[in-house]
Amino acid sequence: MLKAERVDYIHQRLNELYPEPPIPLDHKDPYTLLVAVLLSAQCTDERVNQVTPALWQLADNPFDMAKKTPEQIKEIIRPCGLSPQKSKAIAKLSQILVEEHNGEVPADMDELEKLPGVGHKTAGVVMTQAFGQPAFPVDTHIHRLAQRWGLTNGKNVAQTEKDLKRLFPIESWNKLHLQIIYYGREYCSARGCDGTVCEICTTCYPNRKHPKKVLKP
Repeated sequence: MLKAERVDYIHQRLNELYPEPPIPLDHKDPYTLLVAVLLSAQCTDERVNQVTPALWQLADNPFDMAKKTPEQIKEIIRPCGLSPQKSKAIAKLSQILVEEHNGEVPADMDELEKLPGVGHKTAGVVMTQAFGQPAFPVDTHIHRLAQRWGLTNGKNVAQTEKDLKRLFPIESWNKLHLQIIYYGREYCSARGCDGTVCEICTTCYPNRKHPKKVLKP
């Protein structure tokens, strides 16, 4: 397959498999989504969804969260890992939202990335899933699949993001990033497929005999 053919096939197949992919992190508004995405760093979405109900009982808005100490937050989010750093970030970003944004999460990539604990990927997830703005958040899973499928040879997630944005129409980005995540979990995981097992890998590269070496971000 030529790259353009792979792009068309992948897009079509993912739309068939996941026509309306749900947002994996439980939330009720942009603030709770922002905190949940921050917690998901080096942690599974399933674990985050187990932890956040207790966190929302403590505080589910920046005004209340800004009054809590990092220690109070840390006790609840400990199962998510990196709790000392994450608890400080949640407390501080809540204060900033209250003091600089009237308690609202800004619908702006640059402003989001200024918040403690919020990197480019986290900001992108909030832009797509909370505000419906076009972005293509790339995590290590999307980075891995994009390489297996010959969509990028990027050595980092930033290059992979640029390549995917160039290949797929802007109106597909928000849904596509979730579709790739779900497909990666279900069919093309790090251990479950090496580039020679799952349907998309074998369709795109039917003659591939050896595992696809993936450049880690």
